[in-house]
Amino acid sequence: MIIGIGVDVVHVHRLERWRNIPGLLERYFHEEELSAALAKGRGANLSLAARFAAKEAFGKALGRGLAGIVLKDIMVLNQHNGKPDIVLFGTAVKALQQSGADKVHLSLTHERDNAIALVILELQGR
Repeated sequence: MIIGIGVDVVHVHRLERWRNIPGLLERYFHEEELSAALAKGRGANLSLAARFAAKEAFGKALGRGLAGIVLKDIMVLNQHNGKPDIVLFGTAVKALQQSGADKVHLSLTHERDNAIALVILELQGR
């Protein structure tokens, strides 16, 4: 059963500005997530924009936004085949549990100036 759906778009230029503010990326992104994105060189801003969109989309899927959730507690990584996954920690795990969902689905896309994320929260049968 679907518990919530969230979508968000982030303009890549936003991340270009953020990268010039000391400590800001470390505040919003998990260390492992940030390292993987920055390793993409010229594609780093697109990757970071998509990951930030995923965090926002997760909050929208919860139906409550990101209030009380530490953004670094939402980590987006890619599997070996490129499929994006959300890994939750601490405050994000608690928010997911409170929503009644037990599975998070994520799709990311980006092109030139925009990155888009779609999150679906699901309650799988027990």
